[in-house]
Amino acid sequence: MSSELSILALYGILTMVQILVHVLTATPPLGLPYLVGPRDEARPLTGIPGRCKRAAENAVTALALFAPAVLMLQAKGALTPHTLLAAQVFLIMRLIYAVAYPLGTPWLRTIVWVVAFLANLSLYLAVL
Repeated sequence: MSSELSILALYGILTMVQILVHVLTATPPLGLPYLVGPRDEARPLTGIPGRCKRAAENAVTALALFAPAVLMLQAKGALTPHTLLAAQVFLIMRLIYAVAYPLGTPWLRTIVWVVAFLANLSLYLAVL
């Protein structure tokens, strides 16, 4: 298995951890009966639980963009030291993002999001 595929697997695990953190932080304010029920009425989450929810949703979106790039590079046989570096940068930035967003650090969160986005974009450009 290529290093880029390993990084994809690690990012999948990070995304799952973020979803779990979201659920755990949402349980006290929303209550277990609400969470196990049909949730027909929306209840807003604020503070850290709300930021954890938004960070998890963003992680899923990023995974949906990162996975195809890595899989296309693998299928094409176009993995290079550049693609490995881009995947590593993406993973590190997303890890920082996963911590920065719930802590409410807007500038850091935005900067690492942009760097991760550009690293992912470079993977798509390497596919072409």
